[in-house]
Order: sequence, then C-alpha cells, then structure tokens
Amino acid sequence: MRGSKPHRLITVDSRIEKLERHVQALMKELHQARYEQRREAFTDTLTGLGNRQALGNSFMEAQAATAKGAVPPALLLLNVDGFKALKNSAGHAAADQILVTVAMRIRSAVRENDVVTRLGGDEFAVLLPATPQSRAAAVGNRILAALEPNIDLGNNSIRCGASLGLRTAEPHHGIEDLLQEADLAMEESKTEGRNKLKVFDPATLHARQLRRQIVGELREAIRSDQLVLFYQPIVELSTGRIEGCEALVRWNHPAHGLIMPDQFIPVAEATGLIAELGRWVLRTAVGQLRQWRDNPATKQHDFSMRINVSAADLQSLDFVDDVGEALAEESLAPESLVLELTESAIIHNNELDRYTLASLHRLGVGLEIDDFGAGYSSMGYLRKLPVDRVKVDRQFVKDLGQDPSQLGFLAAIQEVIRSCGLEGVWEGIETAEQAEALRSIGCASGQGYYFGRPLPEVEFTEQLARQMVWPA
Repeated sequence: MRGSKPHRLITVDSRIEKLERHVQALMKELHQARYEQRREAFTDTLTGLGNRQALGNSFMEAQAATAKGAVPPALLLLNVDGFKALKNSAGHAAADQILVTVAMRIRSAVRENDVVTRLGGDEFAVLLPATPQSRAAAVGNRILAALEPNIDLGNNSIRCGASLGLRTAEPHHGIEDLLQEADLAMEESKTEGRNKLKVFDPATLHARQLRRQIVGELREAIRSDQLVLFYQPIVELSTGRIEGCEALVRWNHPAHGLIMPDQFIPVAEATGLIAELGRWVLRTAVGQLRQWRDNPATKQHDFSMRINVSAADLQSLDFVDDVGEALAEESLAPESLVLELTESAIIHNNELDRYTLASLHRLGVGLEIDDFGAGYSSMGYLRKLPVDRVKVDRQFVKDLGQDPSQLGFLAAIQEVIRSCGLEGVWEGIETAEQAEALRSIGCASGQGYYFGRPLPEVEFTEQLARQMVWPA
C-alpha cells in the first residue's frame, strides 16, 4: 500500500497539469476570439481597411496627442467620381472590385502611420496624425495621382477619379464635426471638376448655415403670408389695352423688408422648396384673377394671368392636377391662365416633361416660352412643343432706336414666330419709340417699364381699372 502513494501523486499532478493546459488553451482561444471580434468591429469587410469606428478611435488618440503639444491631425475625405453610374453600368461585382482597387491605391499613396478607412459606399477617409495642412495636401495629391491610371475589369477598363476634401482639426473638433467640414470641402471639389483637392473654407460653412436659415425662414414665410405677388401688365400694342399680367413673387421679410426673387428662388430650387413655393404662387395668382373678374371696374373676360413655372414643376406628377384644381376652385376657364416656361426648363425634353406639357395643353391652359432667344432657341424645336406663344428676350429690344438695322432683324424674328403659328410677347420695352416700332412691324403684345413696373395688388388694380396704359 505504501508503494502506491507516489504513483497516485504523479497521476494527480499530471491531471492538474493537463487541466491547466486545457484552461490555458481555452483562454488563448477566448483571447483570440475577442481579438478577432474586436478586429472585425473596426474593419470594413470588403476592403480590409478600418471603418468609421476605427476612424473615431484613431482621431481621439490624435487629439489626445494634440492636447499634449503635438501638431493637430488632418482629415482627407474622398468620393469616387461617378461611382453610382459606374455601379449601374458595370454591376455590383465590378463595383466591389473598383472599391477594393481604390482602397489599395489609397493605402499605397499614404504614409505608414496614416489611418485609411472606408466609411461606406464609395466614401473613404484618411486620418493623418500630427500633420500640417501643406503636408496633408501633398498626401492628398499623391492619392489623386494614384487613382489616375485606369482600373482593369477584365473585359473592360475604366478611369476612376475622385473628389477630395481636406480639413485640419482644431481643439474643439469632434470626429463628426471634422467629417462634416471635410465633406463641405469635398462638395466644393465636385463643383470644380473631377480629380480635385479642395481645402475647407470657413466661408463655405457660413454659406451653408445661412442657406439653411433662409430655407427655414422661407418655409415659414409660405405658411404665414409673408410672400406677396406683384403684377406687371402685358399690353396689346395695337390698342394699348392691358390684356394680361405677369405675377411676380416677392418676400416681405419681417426683419429685412422686401426681398427680390433672385435672392431666394435659387435657394428654393436647390433645396426642393420650389414646389411648395410654386403652389402658393399658383393659388394666390388664380385667386387674385377671380377677384378681378368679380370686380365690375376690372372685369375683362379675356384678361389672362401669367405665372412662371420651374423645371421642378414639370417633373412633378401632381403639377397638372394642382393647376386644374386651382382653376376649378375659382371657376375660371383654363385659357385665362398662361404658364411661362424657360427654355432651360424644357430643353432636356424628357418623357415626364413631354407628358406634363401635353397634359397641360389638353387641359387648355396657355403655354409660353420665356426669354426666347436667350439660349437654346430653335424654331424647329419649338414647333414640336405644345406651346402657344413665346416671350422674346429683352436683349433684342434694348438696341431698338439706336441701331438702324435692328428693326428689320426684329421684323424677321416676328415673321418666323408667326409662321410657326405662335404669338409673340416682346419684353423689355422702355420707351414710346420702341413700342411704336414694334407695333409698326405687326408685333402683337409687349411688356416693359414703359407700360408699368411690377406693382402690388392695390396699385395694379387701379391701373387695370383705367384699362389702357398706352398711348400715355
């Protein structure tokens, strides 16, 4: 019995050692699993680059070093130019290959300690620790150069440039603030063309903030009756009778007074607010026409209201219904409304534009091409559109009376308009001589400061009650 004790001790020790090795193996596997889980949490699965979370962590480390006296970090933000179109034409697999190649080229162009990440889609970010702006710009230009060679997709080869924004961090920056400002610089780069690097300009941020403020105030202006319409007469040149008017929107801002449309219409167009603004103008103008029809002093059955229509209106599936409903609510005939369209709004002549124009034509409203002759004018092109009239750009009238040959030129334009079965409205008339000259060559209608500047409703109603504005 005594001889069996050492054997038992050896057996117990070996079991303990085996158990310890097993525990160590399990711990190692657990540590490895945690490491892999952590690595995956910070890695973009497609490209193997870091992801947004990895960028945030690296930025916090760089900012901590800055607080201790290091040079602030810089951020490069990159979008692949035309990637959506490439993806649609080449397919998802090819798009993924493009992104992997872009990732490799960015990695090859930066320094060893720079942090390259993919934020999603075709958006990449590079954090450059302790890097002044000039050096960061040099790295950015190396990236752009690396992206210039074509990417081989097997049977196809494509050129894949990028838009690049640069922002150097400041002590107050969080990663989202830095990304937002680098994104503004990148957007500026896109407007200047492909393969450009743009450094963040604080004025751009101010402009963006100002635009956001204007949009909010304009939305409130539509809802709270801060907008007003002014009216400018359209005159029948042969008789001097006011045959219609153009409704022009103004913004009666509570703090800044009367704001002209060229200061807020572009913002409305760029931000999608133009549709809501257009509906307000449509309903207000049609409602005003109803009031004039009901007033014995201004009642003219053939008097028409002209309003401007944006490209966004033509692209709206609801626009034709909005027009029909506005006229029906005021019991007005469709021909009492004329919609003025710029040539640029319809030059693309896509399917939805053609459908909207044809539907408006069937509804019976008048359709007029505004600023005719200022850009794309082609009479052959106009003859294919369901329009009734053209408003000839003011540039053709301004030299009338100074250049002896100008009247003959205008007579030729008038003859072409008439031969296409269209009516012409001549804008920019500022003198009695210009009005008489246009009347003498058979021009039917005119508009300009000579007949009257745009007036608020009360003053225009008084002018309309006088019926005639020319001869003075």
